[in-house]
Amino acid sequence: MRITADTNRCVGAGQCVLTAPQVFDQDDDGLVTLLLADPGADEEAKVRLAAGLCPSGAVTVHED
Repeated sequence: MRITADTNRCVGAGQCVLTAPQVFDQDDDGLVTLLLADPGADEEAKVRLAAGLCPSGAVTVHED
């Protein structure tokens, strides 16, 4: 699993941070920042849920 976060699409809802705080954060403007682009297996379910909850589709999970 690999994750990308598109700050151009992000609307700052923060669902990713609330769902997977070990993987996502928000910058000073409230936009998504990626703490771990390649999280461990223990974070995969949370990351998938965060991507699904993202209202703007800024978080993408890539299955490599």
